[in-house]
Amino acid sequence: MANVQYYDVILKPVVTEKSMAAMAEKKYTFLVHPEANKTMIKEAVEKMFEGTKVAKVNTMNCEGKNKRRGMVTGKTAKTKKAIVQLTEDSKDIEIFSGL
Repeated sequence: MANVQYYDVILKPVVTEKSMAAMAEKKYTFLVHPEANKTMIKEAVEKMFEGTKVAKVNTMNCEGKNKRRGMVTGKTAKTKKAIVQLTEDSKDIEIFSGL
């Protein structure tokens, strides 16, 4: 596995209606590095966002979709999503507060 640092683990937040509704339960969704595991994701969230404590992490691998352009077919890139559940006494993540 490549040398993945904590700032390389989280790529970007996922902003959808479903993920915004889950924020009421302190669940935050991120796109993460495909080779990151749950412990790496937990450490990255706790280091990048001060005052947060992670209770659990759920991950899912999303396969690429088949796309056509004329007769040529291909696939989009595979992605990995992580849903991070924070503890009750944890602070909220600030990047989602303005949305």
